Amino acid sequence: AGAFIPDDEGSAKRLPVPAQVIKSIQDECRAINDENRWLVALISDTGMRLSEAAGLHVNDIHLDVDIPYIDLKPHHWRPLKTKGSKRQIPLIGSSMWAAKQIVKTNSAYAFPRYVKKDVVNANSASAAINKWLKPRVPKGCVIHSFRHSLRDRLRAVECPSDIVDAIGG
Repeated sequence: AGAFIPDDEGSAKRLPVPAQVIKSIQDECRAINDENRWLVALISDTGMRLSEAAGLHVNDIHLDVDIPYIDLKPHHWRPLKTKGSKRQIPLIGSSMWAAKQIVKTNSAYAFPRYVKKDVVNANSASAAINKWLKPRVPKGCVIHSFRHSLRDRLRAVECPSDIVDAIGG
């Protein structure tokens, strides 16, 4: 039929970050306690895409409820990748810690460094964070690897696949 089927041989496989490495990075994020480490910690326990997290508005973070969560929705400065990406993500562990740090700031954006003129600069965030992560994670792991790790962690505790998909968007 003339359909092109790309060769999968050339695509890079995204590796998950091992659990013990995640814990070590989360501990270091708390010790350093700056905006980039909040971003890493937030992603490490939510599985959000970097652009989703970098483009959060502080009002998207809901801490004063029974189950704290992020209300991930599109904004004019940061659309979401798919319709299924719109979701509510529970905050636990390091993501809860990071969310509390973010809410303490006096900014409308969770990460104002990466939102300029109503556009999210995820490439800048990726470069800065991956440079910091490189000596701390196994070869082939990047910030996006935390997304794969969370899915693996959820499957390991036999979380139903529909819930894994709902959290991951």
